[in-house]
Amino acid sequence: MAPKEHHQVTILMVEDDLGHARLIEKNIRRAGVMNEVIHATDGTTALNHLKKGLAAEHRPFLVLLDLNLPDMSGTTILEHLKSDAGLRRFPVIVLTTTDDEREIQRCYDLGANVYITKPVDYEAFTTAIRQLGLFLAVMQVPGADDLT
Repeated sequence: MAPKEHHQVTILMVEDDLGHARLIEKNIRRAGVMNEVIHATDGTTALNHLKKGLAAEHRPFLVLLDLNLPDMSGTTILEHLKSDAGLRRFPVIVLTTTDDEREIQRCYDLGANVYITKPVDYEAFTTAIRQLGLFLAVMQVPGADDLT
């Protein structure tokens, strides 16, 4: 029996703050994660990337999702992802400044896998991103072939 082929996971970072986006990617790299990172600054672009990537290549994604975006809320994006048969298997890590317990619970209820609050303190934020990078380094995302 031939081993299953695992596709490299593409990280889709949905973050409208370019400073935060650079910091997130920098610390993901520092943690040794070399996966491709695609950056979307709004929800419409993010959803288009996911739908095109899935349809064209059947490649797996991991979504890093901010909740405060210019065109739609992160929870709306999460609802779209988890209601789509082709996209719902992709893990979603909410990475946002919102620490309201009701919002956190809502994200988990909608299907978020992990919820990380961005600390305002730079050092704490950097530590949280490094931990996220270590998590990504050991995580495997199921590809389309894994569902059959």
